[in-house]
Amino acid sequence: MKSYRNDPDRTAETVDADGWVSTGDVGVIDADGYVTIVDRKKELIINSAGKNMSPANIESTIHAASPLIGSVMAIGDRRKYVTALITLEPEAAAEFAAEHGIEGSPRALAADPDVRRRLDAAVAAANARLSRVEQVKAYTVLPVFWEPGSDEITPTMKLRRAVIAKKYAGEIDALYARDRT
Repeated sequence: MKSYRNDPDRTAETVDADGWVSTGDVGVIDADGYVTIVDRKKELIINSAGKNMSPANIESTIHAASPLIGSVMAIGDRRKYVTALITLEPEAAAEFAAEHGIEGSPRALAADPDVRRRLDAAVAAANARLSRVEQVKAYTVLPVFWEPGSDEITPTMKLRRAVIAKKYAGEIDALYARDRT
C-alpha cells in the first residue's frame, strides 16, 4: 500500500467505504471470527437467482465425503441449481474393484451400482454440510480418471474449468435436461 499513501483516489479504488481491501479472494468467517480463504472470486458460481457460491468449497466438501471420489467439478453458473461432474480416485477405485471382484476400469466402476450407492451416500453427507443453494442436486460419474497434467487437471491439480465444460458439455446438459427443484 506504499504507493497509495497520501493518494486518496488510488486508495478509494482499492479500499471500500467499510475499510475492506478487494483482493479477489473469497473467504468465510467461522463462529470464532477466523477467516479462511476458500476460493478466488473469478471462480465464483453465480446461479440464476444471483447467489454467489464458491465452487472450490462445494468441490472440496464433496471430495472429502468419500475416498472413492477423485476430482469434482461443481457446475451452476447462471443455472437454477448446482450439479457436479465426479471422477473416481484411481487407487481407491482399484482397491474397491479388487475387494468386490469387479473389473477395475473407470468405465466399469462408474457404471457399478454399488459404487453409485456409495457416491449417493457421500454426496448426501456432503450436502448436509452445505447451504441449501450450494447442495449438489444431480451429478454424473465420468468413466475416466483425471490425472495431473491431463486436459482436465493441471500438474498442480487445479481444474481446467473451461476445458472441462467444453469437453463434457453433453454430460453437463444431461444433468439439466429435466427441471429439478
